[in-house]
Parts: sequence; structure tokens; C-alpha cells
Amino acid sequence: MQFHKRHNWLFTLVAIFVLTLAGCQGLVPSGAGTDSRAESSNATVIVASKDFTEEFILGEMYALLLENGGYQVERKINLGGTPVVQQALINEEVDLYPEYTGTGLLTVLKLPVMTDPAEVFQAVKAGYEEQFNLTWLEPAPMNNTQALGMTQARATELGITTITDMAAVADQLVMAAPPEFVEREDGYPGLQRVYGDFAFQEVLSIDAGLRYQALLNGEADIIVAFGTDGEIAANDLVLLQDDQGLWPPYQVAPVIRQAVLDANPEIAEILNQLAPLLTDETMQQLNYEVSGNQREPADVAKEFLVSQGLITE
Repeated sequence: MQFHKRHNWLFTLVAIFVLTLAGCQGLVPSGAGTDSRAESSNATVIVASKDFTEEFILGEMYALLLENGGYQVERKINLGGTPVVQQALINEEVDLYPEYTGTGLLTVLKLPVMTDPAEVFQAVKAGYEEQFNLTWLEPAPMNNTQALGMTQARATELGITTITDMAAVADQLVMAAPPEFVEREDGYPGLQRVYGDFAFQEVLSIDAGLRYQALLNGEADIIVAFGTDGEIAANDLVLLQDDQGLWPPYQVAPVIRQAVLDANPEIAEILNQLAPLLTDETMQQLNYEVSGNQREPADVAKEFLVSQGLITE
């Protein structure tokens, strides 16, 4: 009698175990392959960023929006430069990060320069989907393109509004630029190729962090800048129009692994609501809060999202 009771008890335990296991297996999405983490709607989303101020802010914004939407988020902010973060995405070590259309076009896909923002976006979107199974969400109107900056006073004095104007009086101008600008094909050689074989009076090779100081101190007349640098708005500087189209547009957008988006399609809706809010002026101000006012990127990101009603306190 004791034997039969023990046997029935063991049989019941085994049956419960089997049913429980079957129930758990039923929670695994159909088609789940080796990347089961990415394909589970309950999985943690890993948000990365590159290694400069604007990326820190954008990465934090993406993370905060996803957390507000109910996702668990792991941050890998300041992961590294473009090759590092791109490879981490391909290796399924991260799930998404902010990338620039011009970088995708030239650095990653190595396609020819295009100047129409819509054409650039369609080219990188198609190329990433075909080559890497990655997709681009909606791009912001901001354009963090390489640019040439001057003070309002000096630009007005010489009547300069475009790079063509600048090239005509380049022999009167001192440029301050990072060392690589002198050698890069899209730097000084590119300017000479597109705008004529002009020459500056002098080119000062300086650390990138000292560019604006050199300009404001009068040591240089013109500097290499980027379209959303915080110092531009803070110091009322002029960016010269690239009227001959040397540089492509650099709009920012989340790049995400397709497996993650397929399992969590609402991520697109959550992140796309941010895109139209990120103009050049807005991003310049946000960048300066970090680079100029020495605030934490996470605090700046949260404050902006709260002010726009995208997340709660």
C-alpha cells in the first residue's frame, strides 16, 4: 500500500514538471533561433552610444523613453567610435544606438557623397537592411554635418556667408583645425578639390577641444565645426553654407537590430516621437548644457524629455 502511494506521488510530481515545462516552452515566440534574447518581448533592450557628448545625450534619451514605455534597459553609453559600436550591433552585443546618415553612407557603406537628405536616408536604410539586417528608424531634422565656423563680426566684415565666399578670400584667413583635417579627403583636400585650389594664410593644427577658444580669442578666423556643436548657439557663431555640396547631411536616427524590432514593434513608435523635436538649435542648446555648463548628459536628457511631455518625472 505504501509503495503504491509513493508511486502515485512521484507520478504526480513528474506530471506537474512536464506540464510546467510545456507551459514555459509555450511562452517562447515562434521562430526563435539562436538570438532568443532579442526575440523575447520581455527581454532587456541594450542601448549603446558612441564616445562624444551628443551621443551621450541621445543614448540617454533613447534609454529613458524605452524605460518610460515599460522596457528594461541596459546602458552601454560611451562604448566607442563608429567601428566599435557598429560591430557590437552586428555581433548582437547591443540592440540599438544613435547613428548619423552621413556616417552610415560614407564610413559604413562607403557609398559616394549625396546631398539630398531623403536620398541619403533611403540609401543607408536599404544598405543596412540588405548587408546587416539592421534598420533605421525616423531621422531627426538636425544635421550634425562637418562645417566651417566664423564669428558674426569677422564673417560680416568680409562678406562671407558661403564656402565659395570664403575660398575667394582664404589668403586673408587663419584656419584652426584638428590635425586629421589637413589630410582627410573630406577635409582640406576635399575643400580644395570642390571649391578650387585656394590656400589659407595659415592653418593651425590644434586639438579639437581648443577650436572654439582659438576662434573667440582671435587666434583664428575660421574653424572646423560640426552643425550641432553647443558652442555655436552659445557664442552666436556663423556656419558657412556648403554651397557646392562637399559634405552629406548627418541626420541622426536610432539604428536597431531587425530581430529586436520584429519582436518589439512598439519600440519604433516610442523612439520616433523624439525625432521631429531634435532641430539644430535644440541640439546645440542641449550639447552646451553638457559641454559648456558641465551638466550630466542623463540629467539634460531627462529634463528635455519631461519638458516635452514625453516622460514623467
